[in-house]
Amino acid sequence: MRRTLVLLLIAVSLTALLGLTAGCGGDDETTTTEAATTETTGGGAMADGAAVFASNCAVCHGADGTGGTGPDLTSVTGLTKERVIDQVTNGGASMPPFGDQLSADEIGAVADYVVGDLVGQ
Repeated sequence: MRRTLVLLLIAVSLTALLGLTAGCGGDDETTTTEAATTETTGGGAMADGAAVFASNCAVCHGADGTGGTGPDLTSVTGLTKERVIDQVTNGGASMPPFGDQLSADEIGAVADYVVGDLVGQ
């Protein structure tokens, strides 16, 4: 009886674990994290630049982009989306590259956020 109970508990635990891990991955269309996405009307996911910035950039550039370890992005003038994409993807100066950590959609979204919402505030 005790052995049956132990085996039942193990089976239930494994089933629960498999259920939790089934939601991790498998969607080749989206490589962004749930915290950094917003749903589109088409059912897919689109990167949220503010969320990507908060989880990857704010540690150096500050939550509001005013700087810290990294430069103050709000005081930069003439910064283009293409320049931000290049900098985030490849790094440079003292900034590490994020091209292997973030998807192209996430990098594009954070570039839109930086250029559209932070630069020249």
